[in-house]
Amino acid sequence: MRQPAELQDEMRALAQASREAARALSLAATGQKDEALRAAAAAIGKRARRILAENRADVAAAKKAGQSAAFQDRLALDPKRLDGIAKALLEVAALPDPVGEVTSSWRRPNGLFVKKVRIPLGVVLMVYEARPNVTIDAAGLCIKSGNAAILRPGSDALRSSLALGEAFADGLAAAGLPRAAAQVVPTPDREATFALLQLDELIDLAIPRGGPSLIRAVAERSRVPVVKHYQGVCHLFLDASAPVEKAVALAMNGKVQRPGVCNALECLLVHRTAAARLLPAVGRALAEAGVELRCDPTSLTLLRRAGVPAVPARPEDFGKEFLDKILAVRVVAGLDGALDHIVRYGSSHTEAILTKDLASARRFEREVTASAVMVNTSTRFNDGGELGLGAEIGISTTKLHAFGPMGLAELTTQKYVVEGDGQVRT
Repeated sequence: MRQPAELQDEMRALAQASREAARALSLAATGQKDEALRAAAAAIGKRARRILAENRADVAAAKKAGQSAAFQDRLALDPKRLDGIAKALLEVAALPDPVGEVTSSWRRPNGLFVKKVRIPLGVVLMVYEARPNVTIDAAGLCIKSGNAAILRPGSDALRSSLALGEAFADGLAAAGLPRAAAQVVPTPDREATFALLQLDELIDLAIPRGGPSLIRAVAERSRVPVVKHYQGVCHLFLDASAPVEKAVALAMNGKVQRPGVCNALECLLVHRTAAARLLPAVGRALAEAGVELRCDPTSLTLLRRAGVPAVPARPEDFGKEFLDKILAVRVVAGLDGALDHIVRYGSSHTEAILTKDLASARRFEREVTASAVMVNTSTRFNDGGELGLGAEIGISTTKLHAFGPMGLAELTTQKYVVEGDGQVRT
């Protein structure tokens, strides 16, 4: 086992190489960056057999370790998913380049011309768990936005991520860009992460993406600025006027389509006056799809009376990200009750209301603080691609410097450029 000093030296060398690569990327033309992404997509196809073999080893290890089915699903790749990863790079290549964009400009009375211009952040450290696709998504977005990427997967996805990282590096080299522009940390040693988080002179931003313990560990140990991709405790509030059919559709889509993702529904709130009308149909559909309903006393009584299987909720079930086919259910007095519940238990990720009442919708929009507020639609739409932003590196639940899906624009900062003709300040 390597000594701490040796590991720290290795991580410093890795970060230094990223810093040097970031300068080359900041000067690269859009065409060169796009060429690298297209070449990387092709390289993933060429290396598919090896990537899938390494992923099978990761999944087998996760299964042996007793990880949940949802966890294994997030980890697993197959030819279709791998093809989707490669296609995502082509989609990023087709997006407009944010670097150099003038976002605003104005002329001062003294003749100075002032403009704000997008520039890369520099070096981005991505720390994530059990999602090998994040390796390529993050690398692609960072390269397109002119940033070098240090990719720190969890040990569960390390084999898959290293194989994907090799393919991506092939694409960089094919376009004449440094392979160090996207590096996968090659060791499962968690101390490597903590060593990198101390290098604030080399790394500009850290983005942790995973469970609460990972987020806390990164935020507490980092000298590098952190944008948190925190847990998604997402609520759907069924208002008094909510139609039954749409209530079923939104609840099913939010909870059942992909229960292991951050924008999945974790808690259903139902207006007291509509609970007897809505809960039996919604609960039956969810139960038939294999969802365990953990209910407060009122919703438990209504569901059991309708013959829908349900269990009493424990206090910790409210405010919990299950990432599984489990849903907390609570009947609230009305919109005020729903808002109070969200303030107490929400994670600022995604909150949704289903209502026909415009005043209720507008109040929900105004008073709920979340990275995305949904009115009459599923929580599952809080996603960069679904919102028309293109690919994303994650969904920030931190208000600084980004809030919500982090696409290309959110991976840049802005500088002022001031043009004059010899003016001096008096």
